[in-house]
Amino acid sequence: MLTTDSTARKGIPLATGCLYYFPDALAAVAELSRKGNDKHNPGQPLHWSRDKSNDHLDCIARHLVDAGPDGTGVDGTEGVYHLTQAAWRCLAQLQIVIENASGKQNAV
Repeated sequence: MLTTDSTARKGIPLATGCLYYFPDALAAVAELSRKGNDKHNPGQPLHWSRDKSNDHLDCIARHLVDAGPDGTGVDGTEGVYHLTQAAWRCLAQLQIVIENASGKQNAV
């Protein structure tokens, strides 16, 4: 969770340190989130169904293998780069690790 301390928050450049660096990659991950929600939670508002799959590290490894040495491999079923799927899984695992370390879970 982001700190509520205003001084500390200014040291977390979400836009200039992440969003503006990787707008296309983050848009691809966001689109994958929507596609995944449509597939696994049809008719429900966009949300992360954490109980549906939690083998993130194994999935990351499989998607990296399928991405190939140049990273351009595309999932024929989903029509997205395997690197997009690996990135989503990396973010999911990192979120869980951070939450576990802090003792807090994001409400999203």
